[in-house]
Amino acid sequence: MNIRRVSFDHPDAVKLNDQVQAEYAARYNDDGDVTHLDPAMFDPPSGLYLIAYDEQDRPVATGGWRGHDEETEEGYLPGDAELKRMYVVEEARGLGLARRILAALEDDARTAGRTRMVLETGDRQPEAIALYTSSGYEPCEKFGYYRHFESSRCFAKSLQDR
Repeated sequence: MNIRRVSFDHPDAVKLNDQVQAEYAARYNDDGDVTHLDPAMFDPPSGLYLIAYDEQDRPVATGGWRGHDEETEEGYLPGDAELKRMYVVEEARGLGLARRILAALEDDARTAGRTRMVLETGDRQPEAIALYTSSGYEPCEKFGYYRHFESSRCFAKSLQDR
């Protein structure tokens, strides 16, 4: 596997984002994640977007982080790095790709001076919850667009403990 930094509007990122949105829509019986994401949010040094490619150079996994520099009414704190669009295509699941991308994103956010990695997922994504809790994430106060949804689950991990 080869993990590369790409822009959020790269054609492979758009393709994988469409796939994850279809999965969200199927799991939650809605339109998918409607959180506004601008490609510039993932530009270094205030963010990063990664894609893992398999041996045939097919995009098979993705994930990114975007920074938050001020406290907002949506519950973000200064210094937060928020995980977005963590996804592995079905045929590549179970290979440890999500864990590798997660570690790379945490390292990059830490190097960029971020103090906490946060994420929001939903109760119909038990695989995601298992990944995050086994990686040291703990439930935290809800934040973001879905903070008022009963199905929303928010987690955080300090990036300063390493």
